[in-house]
Amino acid sequence: MLRQTSLGTLGLWIGGVLTIVGVAAYITDNATLNLAGFFYGIPLLLGGLALKAGELKPIPYTQPTSPEVAALRDRQATVTQNQIRLDVTRYRYGQSAHLDSSLQHLGLRPTEQERPVLQGIWETNVNGDYALLLQFDSPFITLETWQQKREKMEKFFGPDLRVEITQPADQKIELALIATPKTDA
Repeated sequence: MLRQTSLGTLGLWIGGVLTIVGVAAYITDNATLNLAGFFYGIPLLLGGLALKAGELKPIPYTQPTSPEVAALRDRQATVTQNQIRLDVTRYRYGQSAHLDSSLQHLGLRPTEQERPVLQGIWETNVNGDYALLLQFDSPFITLETWQQKREKMEKFFGPDLRVEITQPADQKIELALIATPKTDA
């Protein structure tokens, strides 16, 4: 639940209320509430403002996850798939974009302005294997460039993972991280 709560908004609300209580206590000459309001309220209010300024909102699921896919995730998802899913679906602070450092490492972020932007995720079943799909808005990086980086992505996000890249629409890239569970022989 805390993952889906904006700490900046929480700091603004609590800090704002305490500051208002402090001002009201100052006006009514109530020294104890006055001190509490000013010593706790103003720092919380300023902290909330700072967090709000550096806040990166969670990426939405573009399709609901079915119970069957959730069960498949529990059985097959790799540590990397789970980490990506959990990281991009929560509030982040002090980062300019989701997966920014990963895109830079993979050579898919030549400049800040040309960086592909993660817009949505969803989970699905691909031929019996769990897949986490990431949808990027990629107006500056072509499908061919993404395809050239596929092997590097498999090494970067692996092991036990294969990558499929498609372009469902102009300037949109879908990156599928598909689990490749080991079968007992």
